[in-house]
Amino acid sequence: MILKRKIYEKLLNWKADSKGKKALMIEGARRIGKSTIAEEFAKNEYKSYILIDFSKTTTKIKKYFRDYMEDLDTFFMLLSASFGVTLYPRETLIIFDEVQKYPRARECIKFLVKDGRFDYLETGSLISIRENVKDIVIPSEEQSVKMYPLDFEEFCQALNSSEIINYIKLCYEKKKPLENDMHKQAMMLFKQYMLVGGMPQSVIAFIENNKNFERADSEKRDILKLYRSDIMKIKSAYKAKVLTLYDQLPGLLSKHEKRVVLKNIVGGSSTEQYEKTFFWLQDSMICNMCFNCNDPNVGLAINEDRTYVKCYFGDTGLLVSHAFNENELSNGKLYNDILNDNLSINEGMLYENVISQMLTANGYDLYFYTKYSEEKHRNDIEIDFIISNGSKINLKIYPIEVKSSKNYSTTSLTKFNDKFKERIGESYVVHTKNFSVDNGVIYLPSYMVFCLK
Repeated sequence: MILKRKIYEKLLNWKADSKGKKALMIEGARRIGKSTIAEEFAKNEYKSYILIDFSKTTTKIKKYFRDYMEDLDTFFMLLSASFGVTLYPRETLIIFDEVQKYPRARECIKFLVKDGRFDYLETGSLISIRENVKDIVIPSEEQSVKMYPLDFEEFCQALNSSEIINYIKLCYEKKKPLENDMHKQAMMLFKQYMLVGGMPQSVIAFIENNKNFERADSEKRDILKLYRSDIMKIKSAYKAKVLTLYDQLPGLLSKHEKRVVLKNIVGGSSTEQYEKTFFWLQDSMICNMCFNCNDPNVGLAINEDRTYVKCYFGDTGLLVSHAFNENELSNGKLYNDILNDNLSINEGMLYENVISQMLTANGYDLYFYTKYSEEKHRNDIEIDFIISNGSKINLKIYPIEVKSSKNYSTTSLTKFNDKFKERIGESYVVHTKNFSVDNGVIYLPSYMVFCLK
């Protein structure tokens, strides 16, 4: 089963715009579908292609990159013979799959692109980690694009529910609620998305087994084992910290504030000690980091405070399988609770995580805001997410509160709006109810967040 992915359009644009003058790197977490989309693109858009998988290619192939960069005629002859593929100038794509496994090949992109005969597509994860770029020069002839799990729109397309996506977009543009039955249908799809996630193998297992959550869960557990195996292969001293944080993420996200409090993980820990840990989890794209912005009146990235961080799972379906053991899921109670709106406090973490996932997929960096009240001895304002229009001249910020229960308060959002009203474009409450607008606040059903672009 081939899943339709939005990134395909970006690959087409790259081919048309670069005309062989730039290689393209697809960055993404493991098992995200990078290799599949690269090969599908090669089959459809080129006369021939070669896929070199550096996670299992031979020493002989690697040796070509060391010995023949000054004799590219021989290099291409050997590649053609080794793979049994005829190479056609300007009509052949050469794919460097899992290129982080052999950084030397990535460095060779400079010479290969300059030669100009063929196009080059790379796929990789952890491509910025120091041990994967050690002793090589990152080619300026390389541009990159990030690939994420299937977003909600892609998930619905996979389930042959594209029509409801078009209807959601129309209602968002017209700022009106969905017809009630359509709202219920959209929410049911959204809950399925939250439980299954967007990892291609999990989605395919769900669809091909008549929407069986347990079959999807089995695929997700294999991916989680792979991630854990990758962590265990870290050669640096921070491996133990990565593993500890990875294991404790569900517990952290189940807390009210969802913030990583390092002293609760390992006594005496500081943010500086965990800086490489956060970087590894973010660079692997296993997690999406959300940093505190202590002065959103001026800007977000400029005023981020990295001593306060939330660490969301990159795929909410994986979080479900990571947070609950197989016995907890096998009886179907969690699935039924979510599908029938019987969420507990702990399970409510899934809503905030999935919104972080949707915002990330739309290209937003994640920030939150919190203000501590000395008088009350607690946080007086807590805003789950803040996004911006990215303008350097006329910056506008958009606070987002996520509410998974039907009854909730918007006190924090009201205080935040009063404090930063000059810079606020629109304010959002993301909830499980239908679309509405009240006192200038947009109440957005959770399935509609993919429209925030």
